[in-house]
Amino acid sequence: MSKFIFITGGVVSSLGKGISGSSIAKLLRLNGLKVNMIKCDPYINVDAGTMNPYQHGEVYVTADGAETDLDLGYYERFLEIEMTQHNNVTAGSIYQKVIEKERKGQFLGATVQVIPHITNEIKSRFEKFAKDVDVTLIEIGGTVGDIESLPFLEAARQMRLDHPNEVCYVHVTLIPYIASSDELKTKPTQHSVNTLRAIGITPNIIICRTGYSLTKEIKNKISLFCSVPVEAVIQAKDAPSIYDVPENLRAQGITEQIFSTLGIKAKGNTFSKWKAFIKKIHSLNKTVTIAVAGKYTQYKDAYKSIGEALMHGGFASNTKVNIDYVNVEDKDFEQRLHKADGILIPGGFGERGICGKIKAANIARTTKKPIFGICLGMQCIVIEAARNMLAMTSAHSTEFKPHTKYPVIDLIEEQRSIKSKGGTMRLGNYKADLKLNSNAHKIYKKTSVLERHRHRYEMNPKFIEQFAKKGLVVTGIYKKRNLPEIVELKNHPWFIGVQFHPEYKSKPTNPHPLFKSFVAACIKYSSSRK
Repeated sequence: MSKFIFITGGVVSSLGKGISGSSIAKLLRLNGLKVNMIKCDPYINVDAGTMNPYQHGEVYVTADGAETDLDLGYYERFLEIEMTQHNNVTAGSIYQKVIEKERKGQFLGATVQVIPHITNEIKSRFEKFAKDVDVTLIEIGGTVGDIESLPFLEAARQMRLDHPNEVCYVHVTLIPYIASSDELKTKPTQHSVNTLRAIGITPNIIICRTGYSLTKEIKNKISLFCSVPVEAVIQAKDAPSIYDVPENLRAQGITEQIFSTLGIKAKGNTFSKWKAFIKKIHSLNKTVTIAVAGKYTQYKDAYKSIGEALMHGGFASNTKVNIDYVNVEDKDFEQRLHKADGILIPGGFGERGICGKIKAANIARTTKKPIFGICLGMQCIVIEAARNMLAMTSAHSTEFKPHTKYPVIDLIEEQRSIKSKGGTMRLGNYKADLKLNSNAHKIYKKTSVLERHRHRYEMNPKFIEQFAKKGLVVTGIYKKRNLPEIVELKNHPWFIGVQFHPEYKSKPTNPHPLFKSFVAACIKYSSSRK
């Protein structure tokens, strides 16, 4: 049976529980232990697929097609293992499952209640992984005191009763700085821990998020009032890179605290490779600027995986990538795109911003600037090419103009009768066969690839030949349905659009080939301008 570590948060949201949990998991992995992670989201939505990016950031898609919280992206990038639909547990999915069981009579007429029926269902999800790993880390979303998260916290409390000496509680809190008095305040942390205790959970470790170093006196105070050893008060100071966090936590002895609490030992040591990677990212000797031309740019978490994948691509070229998140509805967006060394058009939904994205594709095509179109970004590349290379001036996607004369982007037949919005897109891994000697084939060094999808509309295969005559060639295709997956423009330094989301598969020590190649092309373009 696995050991369990629960990550909870207090004071405010967005403290970085996902990064803290991922960093702890990374340290355990580097010590030779097999780990897995679960994210518990207390919202009633069944999954994150229908949620607005401004409210919840990007939707991270797993290989098996689950639309999940963006923290699963951190899990995959830090641990370099694939998550599945079982790694994200929502209150909506829990209640849905319990109600299904009740309708089938599986509770034998019992009154269905939060305790024990909801909490038992939650615990069963926790224990699903317990047979295959040494440690299961469970991050509970939201903030202690939220009504929505109470069933998850109650389940976490019960886990210590069910599994004595096999559970560790890590609480992440904020230590605010009051400028007028020039001091750090511990009272919010004290109140947060008291709220957690009232639920029945006493933390073993407290991770303190702060922009300033904690003095010995502050740590002693937190230790005294929160009943944890002073060695278990861990400072999580703002770091230059999220990939610094594991080492920062390790240096303060968090691994020893976890080992002591759970009664486990290291099974190996693979720190040298990770330390070499950290040293590398702090010695990057070049810079390049890449514009992400989107519409959710005020909230960068909406493009979290894209931002990380671009940085990974830079690591491979010993280059720091400066990302300019350009809102394509701003008045100066064209000027900013011209200044950038490359343009990436990300995915998205809805008609707002489409004109600006199409203009971004036009700028890159006509100025020979490297461009990477992802999902809707690829579709905008196709629409621009249809209008300006094929003289189909009214070409559009039927998502935005249902009766266009030239539906270069359209629904496939099985999508036409679907009414429900949740979980009904083409989701997860699909195979793309690559055209020999194409740029995609050269970049991947493979004849076929598996990539993750999240979309409903497709490039219309009826127009493939017409585009090819003008130089926009389909070089990756899902043969089973004859659906274009990759397009490239001939006689252009780097012009690729993909229907899938390669950013989900990029890792810091193993950048995705497309991002690696795209950043290298942007560096070359930057050098040519000097």
